[in-house]
Amino acid sequence: MSNVDPNLRRELFGWYSHRLGMDMPIVRYGHWGPALLLFPTAGGDFLEAERMGLIQSVAHHLFAGRVQIFSINSINPWAWMNDGMPIHQKAHNQARFSEYVEHEVVPHIRRCLGNDGARIGAAGASFGAFHAANAFFRRPDQFDLLLGLGGFYDLQSDFLHGYWSDDVYFNNPVSYVPNLSEGHGMDLLRHHSRIHLVTSRGAWENPGYSEHLSQLLHQRGIPHNLDIWGHDMPHDWPTWYRQLDHYMAERLGY
Repeated sequence: MSNVDPNLRRELFGWYSHRLGMDMPIVRYGHWGPALLLFPTAGGDFLEAERMGLIQSVAHHLFAGRVQIFSINSINPWAWMNDGMPIHQKAHNQARFSEYVEHEVVPHIRRCLGNDGARIGAAGASFGAFHAANAFFRRPDQFDLLLGLGGFYDLQSDFLHGYWSDDVYFNNPVSYVPNLSEGHGMDLLRHHSRIHLVTSRGAWENPGYSEHLSQLLHQRGIPHNLDIWGHDMPHDWPTWYRQLDHYMAERLGY
């Protein structure tokens, strides 16, 4: 069931991704402004934010043309949330998902914007923050904003069980961020990007995940904002409504 104002511009796209071997849908909300690519939570899909009320919570920004949101499926059902799949296959599918984002989703969004060189924002809550951070740090030439809400950024403790490979390393932000090469990408991260790691001390939240990534960014001289909200902000949708609205209004320049 949709919880979005029927007057809000909403467009559905999709195509068969040969990289992933499946149909991958995309939804666009809004008509104008910079683009924000939204990744769903652990078990969510491309319409999750709509069903859970997140889109409606920031609809006033969308109506005003301050931002437009693109939401996609994640790979989790065919990777990290699939208990019956071997870990090496999960890691392989994660790597293919990153390629899908970089070579299919970003070009599609740029076509919608009419700007082949546009850098876009990446956002997500919980597991979605992991995917947003991975997209952002892998390709700072494609992304200029990271907004992680209640996120974690390391697969090792809960998902890898000792397994390691290039597919894991290059898709696990806390592994490769300390080793990012100097050059154009690092210059973009240090001088032409915005990074917001937003978390809380409320129920079901672990601010240590964001604090760990913050420490790694400090070590590399990458400016960022670590914002820890209070004990009254649980790891749940009402918190993410408030955080996303706050950052769209106050901190993102939208």
